[in-house]
Amino acid sequence: MAQLWGGRFKNGTDKAAYDFNASITFDRRMYHEDIEGSIAHATMLGEQDIISKDDASLIVKTLKEILDDVESGKLEITEEYEDIHSFVEAILTERIGDAGKRLHTGRSRNDQVALDMKLYTRKAIDDMDSRVMKLQKVLLRIIEENLDTYMPGFTHLQKAQPVTVAHHFGAYFEMFVRDRSRLADIRKRMNSCPLGSGALAGTTYPLNRERTAELLGFDLGPTRNSMDSVSDRDYLIEFLDALALIMMHLSRFSEEVIIWNSNEYRFVEIDDAYSTGSSIMPQKKNPDIAELVRGKTGRVYGALMSLLTTMKGIPLAYDKDMQEDKEVAFDAMDNVGACLELFTGMIDTMKFRKPVMENSAKNGFTNATDAADYLVKKGVPFRDAHGIIGRLVLKCIDESKALDDLTLEEWREESDVFDNDIYEAISLKTCVEKRLTFGAPSAESMKKNISYYRNYLNLD
Repeated sequence: MAQLWGGRFKNGTDKAAYDFNASITFDRRMYHEDIEGSIAHATMLGEQDIISKDDASLIVKTLKEILDDVESGKLEITEEYEDIHSFVEAILTERIGDAGKRLHTGRSRNDQVALDMKLYTRKAIDDMDSRVMKLQKVLLRIIEENLDTYMPGFTHLQKAQPVTVAHHFGAYFEMFVRDRSRLADIRKRMNSCPLGSGALAGTTYPLNRERTAELLGFDLGPTRNSMDSVSDRDYLIEFLDALALIMMHLSRFSEEVIIWNSNEYRFVEIDDAYSTGSSIMPQKKNPDIAELVRGKTGRVYGALMSLLTTMKGIPLAYDKDMQEDKEVAFDAMDNVGACLELFTGMIDTMKFRKPVMENSAKNGFTNATDAADYLVKKGVPFRDAHGIIGRLVLKCIDESKALDDLTLEEWREESDVFDNDIYEAISLKTCVEKRLTFGAPSAESMKKNISYYRNYLNLD
């Protein structure tokens, strides 16, 4: 049992209790951050003459060697160590002796783990932002290629008004804009350095906390209260909340892909690379990736609720309960990253059945509102126009045809205001392209958004 404490204990720790307490099985993934933080701490200790400059240089040099050895596979992080901090310090001391024991001067595992988790989360935020941006680039390509791919827009999962694939996918692009904005906000707010806070009350050593913050890229400088520094996990809760929202958006998108891929809709075809078959039914081609993304959303929600519940009753300052932040957070980060990667590939290779989508819009009476507007523009009160078109829709339903299929005589049976121009007025192209307000589905409006999106993604 390699641990950083024990002097005041008479008896050894029970093996089961030690294993229950240890975190090496999951916090070893923070080896890079732990070493990075230790290098900054040792550098500062040497500059402040808290330890000798020779010892500081030797510690930094050896820490870099340990990092290289771990990353190359030459050095394995094993479970004989209590946590990643114990591992790094033990290996360091094993290699350079007493000089290695001086690394922990002016530092506690409390501020050390707070630092490691912040550094790890900061990198995870950057990685997640990059993955969301990759998805946005795929969405933008689809938007640009489908300005005239007409499809039904829905409310209540009922066909409502005609839109385009470009406009529909633009809605998800906007969701991911908000997601990235949240990630940026969290990164900015969390970017202060807890190192130097000690266990909870700082230290009597003349640490230069501004220097370690600078070395580690914390542009807000050191944290302002040592008790809050070691017990703060707000930034991680915020990140899990942002991840939950990303997954909610991916889940909504997946639900639509699953519906569109069904035999009843046939709007899209998912590529074989992102589908699976059945062990018994040879005809099946299942949208498993979309379903798994939808399913894993609950898992990420669970991580958020788990950490909120863990933190709700913890008094100041650090308590061991807070060790429970890592497993759920790491699991959420891993799953959201994988979902973004696979969902992006699925969408990128997905094929649209444009004639099917257009026919669905036409046969779903999505042009009924435009037919009513046609009457209004000719002087018919809107409430009367609404009733006239409603009766014509009912007639079409009874006779299994679209509004476009009605003869002029049939139109005039309800109102003599109708003329031959009704057919142009209710064509899908007219219904979409005359909607010129900002944010609407017309190609003219969408091109303004495309220009904005390209600039947003630094593509121009």
